[in-house]
Amino acid sequence: MTSSETATDRSLFQPTVLDHGDFRLQPWGRALDLPGGTIAAVLAAAADPEIARWNPLRDATDPAGAEAYLDRADERWATGTTAGFAITDGADGTLLGNVVLIWTDRAEGIAMVGYWLLAAARGRGLATRATTAITRWGVRTAGVRRIELYHAVDNAPSCQVALRAGFPYEGTLRASYRYGDRPYNDEHLHARLASDPELPER
Repeated sequence: MTSSETATDRSLFQPTVLDHGDFRLQPWGRALDLPGGTIAAVLAAAADPEIARWNPLRDATDPAGAEAYLDRADERWATGTTAGFAITDGADGTLLGNVVLIWTDRAEGIAMVGYWLLAAARGRGLATRATTAITRWGVRTAGVRRIELYHAVDNAPSCQVALRAGFPYEGTLRASYRYGDRPYNDEHLHARLASDPELPER
């Protein structure tokens, strides 16, 4: 971190808990305490077939890898470059999923959002709501100007999340990303501007 990148720099993401009643966004890291154990929750997420297909937690397939995953989350929060949140149940605190906001060009105010949900949490609109929440938070607290969202062209549910969260389709990127060890996938690019009409609170 340079002398200009201090803890008071507004463009650095700062750890916080975002409480939305029936779900909460809690910063990933060693301090996160999930029912049944945070390491076990990370391992369960890594083993989920849909998460492994579209958002593989490549190195979190054993306890040491899960611990490293949490350490990386802490490091990224410390630098203010990545805001990784566990989506947890508002009633019992169990893990429901993940949503993350990553600076891709801080100087230009451009960030990228991503998400995944565990099987039991799917079909409830949580990905849309979490994406909307983290987007609003990034704009209000860190001055994010443009938020981009990428997904494989075959991932239709993610496309619907993007559209419902106010991210219009902007184009198709050919052979742009490799999911796990599979061939490079074409991806859809969606994006939202801070100046776009704000969505209603969800």
